[in-house]
Amino acid sequence: MPAPDAATLARWREDIRFEDTLRGQSLKFSTTWGIFSPEAIDDGSRLLLDLLEVAPDADCLDIGCGYGPLGMTLARLAPQGQTLMVDKDFMAVEYANRNCALNGIGNARAMLSNGLQHIDPALKFDLILSNLPAKASKEQHYLFLFDSLARLKPGGRFYVVTINGLREFMARTLKEVFGNYDKLKQGKVYTVAMAEKR
Repeated sequence: MPAPDAATLARWREDIRFEDTLRGQSLKFSTTWGIFSPEAIDDGSRLLLDLLEVAPDADCLDIGCGYGPLGMTLARLAPQGQTLMVDKDFMAVEYANRNCALNGIGNARAMLSNGLQHIDPALKFDLILSNLPAKASKEQHYLFLFDSLARLKPGGRFYVVTINGLREFMARTLKEVFGNYDKLKQGKVYTVAMAEKR
């Protein structure tokens, strides 16, 4: 591939814009290079959204929100609840908040946090989800799970989608941390699992 010219570089610096429908919700997105899956909703996120159950008044948390597709969809599906989105990347947080404004979603916000480390400990959630990054360390995965368990209300659910290579690790660690594990679907590339705070 030849080096890009000035016009191509300028085009790459512009925001990427697209629209999609997730769980029946029409959403507009503005993204940029450097954020996960900037040109389209990834298949793992789409599979996760298709399988989760969310009450209209659920308070939700999206860990590793990127530019916001999961959290924004949760906020639309739970209009009487509040959705918090967190990411350790400041650009992701900026675009997630920008996309909430773009779509008129007033019951969701994004903030900078390394996992759940910077979230007010008093906040409790009915539903926590994550499209867990495959490159995260084992230590980070354990922190996500233990911190999620601590922040869930009794009966609250933790939903996760991972690449199939992490399927067995996730089954084992969810059983360790939550005491239960439910594989909701295993596709060719991704597995969606759920655990409940009992």
